[in-house]
Amino acid sequence: MQTVKTQVAIIGAGPSGLLLGQLLAKAGIDNVIIERVSGEYILGRIRAGILEQGFVDLVREAGVNARMDAEGHVHDGFDIAYYGKRFRIDLNKLTGGSTVMCYGQTEITRDLMEARESSGLTTFYESSDVELHGVKDAPHVTFTQNGEKITVQCDFIAGCDGFHGVSRKTIPEEKRKEHERVYPFGWLGVLSDTPPVSDELIYCKTARGFALASMRSETRSRYYLQVPLTDKVENWSDELFWEELKKRLPEDAANRLVTGPSIEKSIAPLRSFVCEPMQWGNLFLVGDAAHIVPPTGAKGLNLAASDVSTLYKLLQKFYKDGDENAPTRYSEIALRRVWHGERFSWWMSNMLHDFDETNASGMDKATFDRFMQSELDFYLNYEEGQKVIARQYVGMPYEAIE
Repeated sequence: MQTVKTQVAIIGAGPSGLLLGQLLAKAGIDNVIIERVSGEYILGRIRAGILEQGFVDLVREAGVNARMDAEGHVHDGFDIAYYGKRFRIDLNKLTGGSTVMCYGQTEITRDLMEARESSGLTTFYESSDVELHGVKDAPHVTFTQNGEKITVQCDFIAGCDGFHGVSRKTIPEEKRKEHERVYPFGWLGVLSDTPPVSDELIYCKTARGFALASMRSETRSRYYLQVPLTDKVENWSDELFWEELKKRLPEDAANRLVTGPSIEKSIAPLRSFVCEPMQWGNLFLVGDAAHIVPPTGAKGLNLAASDVSTLYKLLQKFYKDGDENAPTRYSEIALRRVWHGERFSWWMSNMLHDFDETNASGMDKATFDRFMQSELDFYLNYEEGQKVIARQYVGMPYEAIE
């Protein structure tokens, strides 16, 4: 049996775990990462690509920004197409200078992995039987790698292992309150090496259902269609997908659409989920381990980043300033911003999707649709309404840690 000692054990080598590890290491706080799968598997995941300014600033603080700054695309705004009529949400103007950046999560993860490896920091990939112990008084993590049992002794554990990971389940069921809403539809996503139809994202509300035109680069596009949860991805040929997308895009965008073979195609269910509290003793839940948002508001990765920022700053106060109470404030601070992001994502999802015959928010379809149309009419036709959308889209400011 091998025993490793560190200050912070991080469970999960996705972008939140890697970013936290990089920031802690730069601050002189020792950490190891324990990951269930291989690095190659993680890099094969296709995920979001819209980064709030707060996330971009964190990546720069971590010193892993060279490729992001060179290849990322700054977006000053985005479009909402409402039954064919387009409204531009000018983020820069409406927020007094804030923007977002388009840079794929896979690329961020690759940059962080390479930085960690070049720094000689320890990551245990392909670790099985991961268990967290003594999180209230004597934190340690056990796992198996290549048949050998390894124990990591630490001061704190950061659970960055996603919705299905072991971290949240380590908190006793009676001690955690879980809030969840599962939406009655999914997103069929296609990635293709084709030029995007627009330099900025287009969110489309149509009589046929929601669609989103997004991008990863000037030559790689990401498109989504709202589909019933009963749909199977194998029933959607590329040709069928492109045909349906053209029907949901505004006419000028549909005319510019360049089609091609899909690189990746999948259907993702949509859910809103929050676990309270986000910490138990010396265990902290970060990102998807604590909360899930529907992707409509581009908040998933960005909420994980604000969790990372909060935890990193509180651990700095503990180790550098000797403030032993600082880590106990994590859940309270993190949850305030999490609920802002959850509410915005829920609201955008309600406004832009077709709920079919589903009973939504206790109303029949026709009544719910009229309320949502009225919401869109106000928020899109008045600058005050557009400011509300823009402010939340670029992200609420990170809370100052006193």
